[in-house]
This record gives sequence, C-alpha cells and structure tokens, in this order.
Amino acid sequence: MAKVIADVCVKVGTKADGKGRYENVGAKWQKEDGGTFVTIKRTFNPAGVPNPDNKDNIILSIFDKKDNNDQQTVNQEEE
Repeated sequence: MAKVIADVCVKVGTKADGKGRYENVGAKWQKEDGGTFVTIKRTFNPAGVPNPDNKDNIILSIFDKKDNNDQQTVNQEEE
C-alpha cells in the first residue's frame, strides 16, 4: 500500500494579503519500500496557469500533509 504524504499544488494567483493562492493538482505518495511517486489530476491543464513572465515552464509546489489521519492509501497493484 502507498500513502499520500504531500499535496502537489500550483500557484494560481495572489491573495489580498500578498500570500500566494494555490490549487491542489495532485499528490506525492510514499510506497512501503520508501520510494515515492507523484500523481497529477487528469483534468489539470498547465496551459491555464497564469504566466506573467512568459516562461516555458511552471512551478509545482509540494506541501507536506499536516493531518496524518486524512491520508489516502492505494494498493500498489492498482498503480
């Protein structure tokens, strides 16, 4: 079984207080053997991410899960 250990997010704007506004677009998982992998939502379209600097890439931020009781699990055979 693998479990979600972090959220994968993209910055989509800035709040009034100047902090970033993020959208969750996926998850970082950890397998029983310690290996990790990332899943991204099929509906995530990177072309829709704001691009004020006209760059060719986007930054995906990884935020550790704070509540271990709310983690998803998946059987590795289903991956």
